[in-house]
Amino acid sequence: MARLQKENFDVGKEIRALAEKSRGTGGIVTFLGTVRDISKGHEIVKINFESYADMAEKELDRLEDDAKEKFDIIDCLVIHRTGEITVGENIVLIVVTSAHRSAAFDACEWTIDELKTRIPIWKEEFTATGKHWVEEHP
Repeated sequence: MARLQKENFDVGKEIRALAEKSRGTGGIVTFLGTVRDISKGHEIVKINFESYADMAEKELDRLEDDAKEKFDIIDCLVIHRTGEITVGENIVLIVVTSAHRSAAFDACEWTIDELKTRIPIWKEEFTATGKHWVEEHP
């Protein structure tokens, strides 16, 4: 089940928990997004993520379900943080388990791309010279 949360997460613990759900797991692919220190030439101090929580949580669950339907995978987990997050901290984690690696790689890449277009989460960057909302997703 997908999660939208303010608290940080333990990457290793999340991977182990999903992997242990099925003995058929032969491949695990993860994507971990973290706060980088530079964006478009500006030094980042922190980032703030806001969301329409009810809608975002429902859509994150749908995203996981869609990944399971579209790809030959066993399971998928998506966690995205909200609130203020500083440089170097975790933002988003996607974990995909499958019997074979290729399906897990494809599903993981598709899931992060879809997350950036489908989920109502907004990103505000804070720099030394001010703050601004990020309108496009790289």
